[in-house]
Amino acid sequence: MHDDEPPNLTLTPIGILHTPFPDRVSTPRQPHAAGGAEGRIELFPGRGLEHAVMDLEEWEYIWVLFWFHLNSSWRPKVLPPRSSGKRRGVFGTRSPHRPNPIGLSLVRLVSVDGLVLHVRDVDMIDKSPVFDIKPYLPYAEARTSARTGWIENLAPTNDAPPADPEPGFTVSWSAEAMQRAAFLRDELHIDITSPIERTLQLGPQPHPYRRIRIEPDGTRRLAHKDWRAWFSVDGRHVTIITIDTGYREKDLATSCDVAIEPHRVFVEKFGRAKQPGGC
Repeated sequence: MHDDEPPNLTLTPIGILHTPFPDRVSTPRQPHAAGGAEGRIELFPGRGLEHAVMDLEEWEYIWVLFWFHLNSSWRPKVLPPRSSGKRRGVFGTRSPHRPNPIGLSLVRLVSVDGLVLHVRDVDMIDKSPVFDIKPYLPYAEARTSARTGWIENLAPTNDAPPADPEPGFTVSWSAEAMQRAAFLRDELHIDITSPIERTLQLGPQPHPYRRIRIEPDGTRRLAHKDWRAWFSVDGRHVTIITIDTGYREKDLATSCDVAIEPHRVFVEKFGRAKQPGGC
């Protein structure tokens, strides 16, 4: 190490997050988009943290400093969900792809049970390491008149742009799509409804991070993990037309991968979906 190089720092997690979101695809983009998702922070025993949480329960909101533990690299420029296709410098965004993948989220504190903090509005991936917890001070930290950079250009012209400046899209399901999604949820314990709606509410335009594409015949398709949703757009309303597996017939017939089994059950129940625009 050269004399002018800063020393490496060592951070030790104080606990771990448990949330309903096992991966990046399932995770909401911000706490307010989490729809009241509940989680808990389990602090590690034997470190005196029982005393550290005293007086915490009196606060309604807390800041959670955590680690994006699934990240292995960072990107100087990123493509945020609301950036309308333009890449932005990572420091001008809240992207997780940072030089030091440290996350900061504001969550509602529900209760404190010993070393377990029950929280709501979580937007973190399950098993994220926690570094610190701080109370949220509205009088010191809320700046409602602060400029919001490039996001202001996405807002409609008015005196007080909304907190989430780009008007969202509404999403509805056809009877066929609803039936298929309900089968996945009730029989196979696979919830695709919430993540698909969250993604399409951001916008139905082709976007690599959202895995949306327009097929050669003009139909629109969203990929969520190994599932596919075809949809149509009318103004600012999106209608999900049908749901299908993303696996090919050959894979369904011959693969020994256990992850394919729910897809086989799904196809046995419904057959392959007739894709919009197809023959």
